[in-house]
Amino acid sequence: MRELLSELRAWYDAGTLFALATVVSVRGSAPRAPGAMMAVAADGAVAGSISGGCVEGAVYEMAGEVLATGRPQLQTYGISDDEAFGVGLTCGGTIEVFVRSFASAADRARLREAVDSIGRGEPVALATVLSGEAEPGACLVVRSQSTDGTLGDEGLDSAVTDDARGLLAQGTTGTLRYGAHGERRMQEVSVFVQTYAPPPRMLVFGAIDHAAATARMGSFLGYRVTVCDARPAFATRERFPTADEVICAWPHTYLQATDIDERTVICVLTHDPKFDVPLLVAALRTPAAYIGVMGSRRTHQDRAARLREAGVDAAELARLASPIGLDLGARTPEETAVSIAAEIIQHRWGGAGRPLCELTGAIHGRATGSSPSGD
Repeated sequence: MRELLSELRAWYDAGTLFALATVVSVRGSAPRAPGAMMAVAADGAVAGSISGGCVEGAVYEMAGEVLATGRPQLQTYGISDDEAFGVGLTCGGTIEVFVRSFASAADRARLREAVDSIGRGEPVALATVLSGEAEPGACLVVRSQSTDGTLGDEGLDSAVTDDARGLLAQGTTGTLRYGAHGERRMQEVSVFVQTYAPPPRMLVFGAIDHAAATARMGSFLGYRVTVCDARPAFATRERFPTADEVICAWPHTYLQATDIDERTVICVLTHDPKFDVPLLVAALRTPAAYIGVMGSRRTHQDRAARLREAGVDAAELARLASPIGLDLGARTPEETAVSIAAEIIQHRWGGAGRPLCELTGAIHGRATGSSPSGD
């Protein structure tokens, strides 16, 4: 939905009716993960994408039907589905798409508040009934301390609220199943929970040319980027215009005072033991998803010895991606930033880091019923 914020706000302000199509499940190879959205306005305007072009035409027609009837629809498209194959889901996977309209004033107001929360970077989850013994399209907006709307049953609302907050904390999106009154380990009601957590953080230490390129790449990938360096002449906004924050402070002091979670990535590009060692001692004791350090293999050996002297154990050292990045033959700062980004993506999704032409099987085979949020 982040991709659609400006269009949805404009349609709200103009009083334009619209339908939202959402990918709620992916099996096998598919271009986009659960949570991908396309909006279709009553005047025919379209925003967003759910499959990179494979099934947009068919979903556009379905959205028109939903706008005309007011009844939500859940449709499966896949290589085994003759209709879906006809509209071109040639990647070989199967996706489920849920389409609903927002015609009532209550629904529109509820979604508008959620859109505004997402735009402000506030954590929010949208839980929508897909099928079963509850009204399809019923929606519950879940925040950390409040809810808005109902799925039609108090017990179901309570169970979904608890689980949605758990998914929100993890930054994941997916379909959950319950009994009609919220009983777990039952299958009567399918509920799609789409979470919108604040963007994950990328912390870049060392205000060098490679840091500027890495900060640009981090912003491109959707991270909230902070660049930190202890040298005032280097840690300037002019040198890092795409970063969200530029901090002049000793790296380990800043790291110890800032929030780090399981989605945070840390890139250490300083090349100086007096900065690197205390910073890495602190970083390795955080839950950060990725800690990469620039330097040659000789530098890494020296750094590892210093870290062991500082009390870092073998398991902690094993967390370091050092030297940082995948072997792409990079030479320039920009190419190095691509190498670093590639390793971060590989680490996040468990990819092989090899050319796809050398591999077999589904290209998007790791996509399942859930995906990290922030997209």
